[in-house]
Amino acid sequence: MIYHLLVPLAEYVSWLNVFQYLTVRAGGAMLTAFALWLLFGTALIAKFRFWQKGGDTVKAILPHAGKAGTPTMGGVGVVAALVVSVLLWTNLLNPYVWLILFVVVGFFTVGFVDDWLNLTRRWRRGLPGRLRLLLGAALAVAFLLVYQRVNGMPVATEVYFPFLKDWVVGLGVVGFVIFGVCVIVGCANAVNITDGLDGLVSIPAVIVATTLAILAYVMGRVDYTAYLHLPYIPGAGEVAVMCAALAGAMLGFLWFNAPPARIFLGDTGSLPVGAMLGAVAVLIKQEFALLIIGGLFVLETLSVLLQVASFKLTGKGYLGWRRCTTTLSNWAGRRVRLWCDFGLSA
Repeated sequence: MIYHLLVPLAEYVSWLNVFQYLTVRAGGAMLTAFALWLLFGTALIAKFRFWQKGGDTVKAILPHAGKAGTPTMGGVGVVAALVVSVLLWTNLLNPYVWLILFVVVGFFTVGFVDDWLNLTRRWRRGLPGRLRLLLGAALAVAFLLVYQRVNGMPVATEVYFPFLKDWVVGLGVVGFVIFGVCVIVGCANAVNITDGLDGLVSIPAVIVATTLAILAYVMGRVDYTAYLHLPYIPGAGEVAVMCAALAGAMLGFLWFNAPPARIFLGDTGSLPVGAMLGAVAVLIKQEFALLIIGGLFVLETLSVLLQVASFKLTGKGYLGWRRCTTTLSNWAGRRVRLWCDFGLSA
């Protein structure tokens, strides 16, 4: 909205020309999303704490009984801050903006229904896992098919490997859709599993979103991609603004999620955040780079799989990795909170 209102006025006020630059708008989107959390976060948490009193707000897989009663569905604030920032700072004529928003809103709806059914106990444990996966896969298929048509180039259905510029695999439409569904749904559920430990999901989500923002900016520049031997995706630079908005929204959420956490993302937030990261990675052809920069989500998912296997085989859980990640999140969360306190008091 700001782009469409101010850039045309640059003809009369020259300094307004800065709003056409992706870097300026990405910074504005990040700050806007963060500020929205600071302004409305406390009221949102109080509302959810009152509404969710007596509900099951902690996943059964978590070993933290002391977290029972901490409100969930913080994803409402994250998605709201993200969408508002995107609508304010992006070029709304870019089809990729609406494609990514479709994924975010779609997975948000699935997560919201899941959390609502669980909290109101109308359907024990929310939506069945298979139904949730099926709905997520349907959303991913719709996104991938439309993206392939919008892109309209062979690069849309190709897979590239980091550090190996000559390794390009053409999957075809069917193979691309199957592969893309695995990336988007897998990333959504990996972030979903990670949610629940204080600050743990926020920090890696900010790192991944910021990295993808840089990569999206590069992929949208024909000069950079030619120099680096990377695939050029026309219009992908606008996705960098969306990733910056997500990073700002997650930083704002971290303000309230750092130890001791006052709110969790819930499926309402973890599913759309993970799905957006996966969709952006597919759009800019960085699926395997996502596997590297989102390594903590992968490790956390493997940790849960190991615990489930351990329970089934021995009747005992393996909590070594969870103790390690809890210690890491506590350490990082305290330092982020101290940094924020220092910055606001300065």
